[in-house]
Amino acid sequence: MRLPKTWSHRAACKIIENLKAKNLIEISIAEKDLIEETEKVIIDELMVEERLNEEVRQILKQYETEIEKGKLDYRKLFEMTKQKIIKERNIII
Repeated sequence: MRLPKTWSHRAACKIIENLKAKNLIEISIAEKDLIEETEKVIIDELMVEERLNEEVRQILKQYETEIEKGKLDYRKLFEMTKQKIIKERNIII
């Protein structure tokens, strides 16, 4: 998922701000560090789909000649492969 880097920082700040406002967390470390860690988690979660897409691309490379000859529809094969992996691994996207 392509998002500006500033988005993840703003989202992390907003999440921490909302949790604090609702007294759902008690901060025992520097708030700056908590925001940085939250930002890392957000980025990691957003990258799950990117990593999955790259894995599907690698799998489909073995069918490259059939796809180029028009025997297989790349988009359809991509989505089917992606959904199969999602189901097998219980990935949430």
